[in-house]
Amino acid sequence: MKQSIVTLDMEGVLTPEIWIAVSEKTGIAELRRTTRDEPDYDNLMRGRLAILDQHGLKLSDIQSVIGTLAPLPGAKEFLDELRAFVQVVVLSDTFEQFAAPLLRQLNWPTLLCHRLVVENDHIVDYQLRIREQKREAVAAFKRMNYHVIAGGDSFNDTAMLGEANAGILFHAPDGVKQQFPQFPAVETYADLMKLIKQGMA
Repeated sequence: MKQSIVTLDMEGVLTPEIWIAVSEKTGIAELRRTTRDEPDYDNLMRGRLAILDQHGLKLSDIQSVIGTLAPLPGAKEFLDELRAFVQVVVLSDTFEQFAAPLLRQLNWPTLLCHRLVVENDHIVDYQLRIREQKREAVAAFKRMNYHVIAGGDSFNDTAMLGEANAGILFHAPDGVKQQFPQFPAVETYADLMKLIKQGMA
């Protein structure tokens, strides 16, 4: 058995999509766009910040929506089982200021993500730790002689899946599955667990 590490996307894999939840709560349809729709993350975030400005939405408004969310059904059990036999790192394009309520419900897995620039509760900008952080993290784990199995659902996960020794699409929309047929695609945590274990063998 190789010394392995598993990297998972957060939103859409373990938790609901935060921006979609904010869109539903506020009625602002434009906030429904996610990395499943827009491969260019900077375009997506600049658009979101402009919409928040336009509607006067503050960080605390978004955090109060996040506080009502729960992980996807079965996610905590899946993660608990997985972490019992392999190290898991969550690689996400979310932000430190968003993730805590959901991480708490998942027993605090390690999360590498970005950070919002906030002034007086007003989100003025965002800071990427580094560009392509998911792919770069996987490449770094491989340099440390880990065998990396990665799971994700969106366009912004595909570079990470491609860099990993084994990449798996989970709950991915048809457009992503069609564009990236090289990755096995599964819909249940049981099937994802099976493929992770096969990838580690």
